[in-house]
Amino acid sequence: MIQVSGIVGRADVLACMLFLLAFLSYVRSVGVCGSGSADSLPSTVSVWALGASLLLGTCAMLVKETGITVFGVCVFYDALVLCRKPLLLHLSGSKMKDLLRISVPFLKRACAISLYVALIMSFRLWLMGGSMPLFSEQDNPASFSPHLLTRSGIQTLPHNAKVHYNYANFLKDRGRHQEAIHHYKTALRLYPRHASAMNNLGTLTRRPEDAEHYYRTALDTNPQHNRALFNLGNLLKSQGKKEEAEALLRDSIRFGPHFADAYSSLASLYAEQKRFAEANEVYLQGIESCPDSSDLHNNYGVFLVDTGEGALAAAHYQHAVRLKPTHYVAMVNLGRLLRSSNENKEAESWYKKALQVTRKVDILTPLGALYYNTGRYEEALQVYREAATLQPDSTDIWLALAQVLAMAGRSKEAEKMTLGIISKQGSCIECYRLLSAIYSKRGNYTEALDALDKALLQNPIDMSVRAELHFSKGNQLREMNQLDRAFESYKLVVELKPDQSQAWMNMGGIQHIKGDYAAARQYYQRALILTPGSKLLKENLAKLDRLERRLTGA
Repeated sequence: MIQVSGIVGRADVLACMLFLLAFLSYVRSVGVCGSGSADSLPSTVSVWALGASLLLGTCAMLVKETGITVFGVCVFYDALVLCRKPLLLHLSGSKMKDLLRISVPFLKRACAISLYVALIMSFRLWLMGGSMPLFSEQDNPASFSPHLLTRSGIQTLPHNAKVHYNYANFLKDRGRHQEAIHHYKTALRLYPRHASAMNNLGTLTRRPEDAEHYYRTALDTNPQHNRALFNLGNLLKSQGKKEEAEALLRDSIRFGPHFADAYSSLASLYAEQKRFAEANEVYLQGIESCPDSSDLHNNYGVFLVDTGEGALAAAHYQHAVRLKPTHYVAMVNLGRLLRSSNENKEAESWYKKALQVTRKVDILTPLGALYYNTGRYEEALQVYREAATLQPDSTDIWLALAQVLAMAGRSKEAEKMTLGIISKQGSCIECYRLLSAIYSKRGNYTEALDALDKALLQNPIDMSVRAELHFSKGNQLREMNQLDRAFESYKLVVELKPDQSQAWMNMGGIQHIKGDYAAARQYYQRALILTPGSKLLKENLAKLDRLERRLTGA
């Protein structure tokens, strides 16, 4: 019966192939013993083959650190196999004194390889910031055993944990998380110090406390595990532990300089702390180290938009799409950026390109909003209906659909849809606001006012939302000619939001109508301070001046 001891990764297979090619090239570079003199060691017959061996061996090392052992194998094979006969001949008699002379070809090869190994080891250390790679138990479990026989490889199925680990990775990628958890735990039962299994198990754990435990345990086993450093850093960042998160993310970059997500996460941490110069520097370092990362360019674009660098952001969004033509998130972000600068045709084009990649709600909703804001209501209805089909439980999508219906003049359908949303989610403030607008448009002012009162009963936490509701209520009461109540609503608005110029002006207008010109002037002037360019305010103040002059003249 054949037993499979484990599953190797693609890097292992590639390193093995390069190892064998380097070895074969070295053998080809050495002449056949006896082709010249029987009393001499074989010489180097092909410098090109020797150079190829060195190059292939270097590639093997870069793929897997253990690939560097090919050079030791080559030297030992040269001494013990290729040079065996002449060496034995000179070691077994009077020819001992000639040994050094005839060994010159072999010694040249051995010295050349030794110097080359020292050189590439120095280069490797420089790449890793002066630290050696820290091998963990899962890299070679048998080598960590305390028993000599086990370390020698005399053990049944030494890579059994890796079988479970690789299968768990497969299950995780397929979204079969519970099965993946089972196999990660099995791998850990077989080899409790399997850092990668511990880290991956943490990513599947729902409770933050458990996830933190798994990440920290993985780092106890392998302090250079850049994914565990990244995951723990992100977790602590979400918990507000900024300093420790920053240190972990920096270490993740140090030990995994080509891991783009770590740069994005650290930069976003700096951006949250308003450390924009440092965030920008981290993004640029990431782009230099990971030039092919489309996500990094997209994230940098988002950062640039937030810091007012729209033109540069657009360039990075486009670069992300060039790197990955299916990067629909970058397309949507570019569409939003163009929409914000009123370039609606270009924005629509990018949204449609994104929809060619995938039909997602995240793409449909901004396209629907574009159609709505540009008066293309039928197209907006079509897009929002598709979004509602994809995500039928989304209150926001159904509300947007109702708003489009209302604007398209289909108020009965809009009212019915809005009432349906309220029946499922009674705390929907925007639903009551929409109902109020529908009723007000029909002239049903009492019902419109009642809808606003219901919205206020939801007691919104956001002061701006509360101020907007009181402002709408004031407008409604003014339409109903209930000026005193309208004035009280506007007064509540400016208490919640003192920079609401329109509320100050409306209060002035009410006092103007009631004949209290001194109070009206006071409110108008307060509004004018907030909006000094308002023509309407200046006209109202001019009317007030004329009225006061007439009264003074009388």
